[in-house]
Amino acid sequence: MLCCGQSDFGQLGIIDSSTDVLELCMSTFSHANLIKEVACGLKHSVFLLEDGRVYSSGHNGMGQLGQDHGKPEPGHVTALADEHIIHVACGQSHSLALTNQGQLFSWGAGTEGQLGHSTTDASIPVPRLIKKLSQQKIQQVSCGNHHCLALADDGQLYTWGQNNHGQLGLGSGFGSQSSPQRVKSLEGIPLAQVVAGGYHSFTLSLSGAVFGWGKNSEGQLGLNDEKVRESPCLVKPLRTHKVVYISCGEGHTAILTKTGGLFTFGAGSYGQLGHDSLHNEINPRRVLELMGSEVSQIACGRHHTLAFVPSSGIIYAFGCGELGQLGTGLTCNVNCPTVVKGKWAAHRGQIPTQDDPTTYNIIKRIFSGWNKTFVLSSEVKNAQPADDFRSCNNRNYPSQINEETVDVWRQKLLDNSNSNTINCLVQTLSSSSCWNGSFLEKRNDEHFKTSPKIPGIDMSSIKVLFEKLMSAHHSRLLEQIVKGFESFLIPQLSSSPPDVEAMRIYLILPEFPLLQDSKYYITLTLPLAMAILRLDTNPSKVLDNWWSRVCPDYFFKLVDLYKGTVVYLLNGKKTLLIPMLFTSYITAALRLLEKLHKVNVNARHVEHEKFYIPEISTLVDIQEDYLTWFLNQAGLKVRPSIMQDSVTLCSYPFVFDAQAKTKMLQTDAELQMQIAIHGANLQNMFMLLTLEPTLAKNPFLVLHVRRSCLVADALRELSIYSDIDLKKPLKVIFDGEEAVDVGGVTKEFFLLLLKELLNPIYGMFTVFKESNLLWFSDICFVEHNWFHLIGVMCGLAIYNFTVVDLHFPLVLYKKLLNVPATLEDLKELSPTEGRSLQELLDYPGEDVEDTFCLNFTICRESYGLTETKPLVPGGDQMTVRKDNRKEFVDAYVNYVFNLSVQEWYEAFSTGFLKVCGSKVLELFQPSELRAMVVGSSDYNWQELEESASYKGEYSAMHPTVRMFWETFHALPLEKKKKFLLFLTGSDRIPIYGMSSLRIIIQSVPSGEDHLPVAHTCYNLLGLPKYTNVETLRIKLNQAIDHYEGFSLE
Repeated sequence: MLCCGQSDFGQLGIIDSSTDVLELCMSTFSHANLIKEVACGLKHSVFLLEDGRVYSSGHNGMGQLGQDHGKPEPGHVTALADEHIIHVACGQSHSLALTNQGQLFSWGAGTEGQLGHSTTDASIPVPRLIKKLSQQKIQQVSCGNHHCLALADDGQLYTWGQNNHGQLGLGSGFGSQSSPQRVKSLEGIPLAQVVAGGYHSFTLSLSGAVFGWGKNSEGQLGLNDEKVRESPCLVKPLRTHKVVYISCGEGHTAILTKTGGLFTFGAGSYGQLGHDSLHNEINPRRVLELMGSEVSQIACGRHHTLAFVPSSGIIYAFGCGELGQLGTGLTCNVNCPTVVKGKWAAHRGQIPTQDDPTTYNIIKRIFSGWNKTFVLSSEVKNAQPADDFRSCNNRNYPSQINEETVDVWRQKLLDNSNSNTINCLVQTLSSSSCWNGSFLEKRNDEHFKTSPKIPGIDMSSIKVLFEKLMSAHHSRLLEQIVKGFESFLIPQLSSSPPDVEAMRIYLILPEFPLLQDSKYYITLTLPLAMAILRLDTNPSKVLDNWWSRVCPDYFFKLVDLYKGTVVYLLNGKKTLLIPMLFTSYITAALRLLEKLHKVNVNARHVEHEKFYIPEISTLVDIQEDYLTWFLNQAGLKVRPSIMQDSVTLCSYPFVFDAQAKTKMLQTDAELQMQIAIHGANLQNMFMLLTLEPTLAKNPFLVLHVRRSCLVADALRELSIYSDIDLKKPLKVIFDGEEAVDVGGVTKEFFLLLLKELLNPIYGMFTVFKESNLLWFSDICFVEHNWFHLIGVMCGLAIYNFTVVDLHFPLVLYKKLLNVPATLEDLKELSPTEGRSLQELLDYPGEDVEDTFCLNFTICRESYGLTETKPLVPGGDQMTVRKDNRKEFVDAYVNYVFNLSVQEWYEAFSTGFLKVCGSKVLELFQPSELRAMVVGSSDYNWQELEESASYKGEYSAMHPTVRMFWETFHALPLEKKKKFLLFLTGSDRIPIYGMSSLRIIIQSVPSGEDHLPVAHTCYNLLGLPKYTNVETLRIKLNQAIDHYEGFSLE
């Protein structure tokens, strides 16, 4: 060991040296070659040997040596002889020693409570166990002038001693503390290091987050001001620098990064910051003189700083040198890093071949404190590699939960199941900080990038560990984990986590397999949901961001977990004795699903159908639920009965599948129709009583139309009806035709009318050939009421449960539901345009302007002429650049779907909402609304056969029926779709599936020379008894190909 600096009380451990030592010289301490660690007080030093013994030297006025043998050589602290000490620390006049069992001893000055013994005795000269921490296993300690920090195995931070400047981090209103107090404001953060300065304190997280508090009069907290902090504050500028080690002086701070960078801030009056000035720095600043070198060790004294560069084997020093502590041989202060005198090397290879290797010191580790400097070194022949503070190998971190520790804990439970062992285990397993620090993504140092967008953990390792824990031989350990989660971890989760690293627990816990077990829904799964929903706005957004970036499998498993919980609660509703309990549970599960659903809207991890809970249709009275929701929405609060919960599932429409939403739509339609019919009947009754029957109202919406004038007749007929009349059941009568409308006539009316309205000769819509989709034309010469009519028709189709074939893109239905259009919608409508804009967004180069040569304009062709139109005012003068290309794409999409078609769309939407403007519309997703209008193309032809029924002589096994299905299944897809059109009036199927068509095949007496006949209103096929397949095939094709018109035979 080599040392230099103040030695007036023998604190350097050099015999017969009462003067300051200006250059590093060899210690005369007999055990100097066995020293592992050195801690420095103002006038004393404590030396820790490799074998765990503790020695001390220097002034002993406050009993800070822990021994009193009265000799100048360091003396053995015999009170600790029975303990194996692994770490020592010193304050101004007090000392701490940490044992390998995690027990902490203190001695020396105690007037500020810095010894932690619940007293303020002036002095305790003999090491004494800090009893309040005896149930904790302490991993790290650090001392300020008059305060102490201790980091426990379960990640908890304890502080005690003087608090005049808030250096204990307990918040406002706390004085000095004579016993250890928990710093609650850092709970959940996986801490890697605790370090105390004179009157300030720091902690470092495993992922490089630096938190400081206490005195800040010289900017030593690096927070861009000089205000005292009584609670830990994040030093934001250091977040992205991969900080791995912190050292503090009395009024300054030094930071070491993983890449070997050195930052300093705080007091600079002695040059201790190394910035070639005597100014204070209130923000972290890189030491430029060392930028070309990688620093691996740092140490701060009271007013000086040391840095070791292993690549050159040089120790640099800067700051106060008045007492020789810089080791430069001088007593002057130094403002820039200066080489410490001596022959140094990090390894033998650095020694010049011509030099005598025995004259060199191979550096092991540097220490500094107050006005002293120590260097542990070894001879060349016994050289050991220098410590690297950037490596975590030698750190005493809190417990991490991994496969290795799991095996150790399992063995402990087998060997010793006493309460102390179990309590310690539960304490660790209940610690969110231990879990948060256990699965870091270390590839490419990814965890150092932890942010509101990046969690910094390896999700696969979480899954692997939990899978291991589920094996039978870990059953006892699993019991303790469940106990820890149920009783401590989940209930204690904060609504306002102190940092993003404290939020990893919300990603970790859902991977615990027992959350999927219904036995733990009430004690684990739902309390976790409640904890998530308690999160304040900002942390809640962070979790949303993380969820949006997890893999789809993880996300779906989370969705599935809470869907299962909802089903479990609905199934067990009657067994819960307290309705309020059920309400809080079901609300928590549904609200969490709602939160996940909102994330999925943008993240698109899963199809929205994955949120459906099909069981709801059988477990809940959907009609009653909808009516309750409808009345609540109307401001009419329905008071639930004592056994009825106050939750309406309609408030969470994303859980309803097509069948359930159809039921709601039917309920709403029937409600609206009944209101309309009831109004008509009341008016009829009044007119009869007043002898004016000619003014009586029809309870149906009856349209009389001619096939030759469908559009004109429909416009005329609808113009005479009020909005209320449109809610009535629709009946269509074709002039000159005898069909009674029980559904089939209406279906054909919709088909023929829309076919006419969409005829290209009117120019109302543009056909995009690439996608075969329609969109409103930029320029159109028909009346607005034609678009209004199409809107009304779409609304009537929904209200009358009739499928119509409209080739509109999804964006139309998004607009009807007030969902903004995106580039994805343009990709659906016009794939080439969409891909081109995506290429613009993805282009990696800086030369966007020269490569794409675009302005904020759009070219549109109309009636053979191409016209350029500005996307924004003055767009023809605005060039598309890299920094505004997103704005260009947004403006382009906005023009196509909004600006260019606004008047036509508004006429359409007004007509649609006139019929379908009720609250029920809010329950639908755009894709669901589209399926309600145009039906689904999810054909299942086998299901069509299986759901068919038969009349007359026919049965499923009749030869003609068998021939029919054999022939039908052999038809190409387009022919099958034509058959649907022939039989049902539409080639699409209802949203709730093919089986809902329930087609009927009936035998007819006509001969084999007749064609099959479709009764569209009944979905009934009249099929002659053909005797051979070929005849049946020809006749069926003829019937399909020549279908037009409608009559009831």
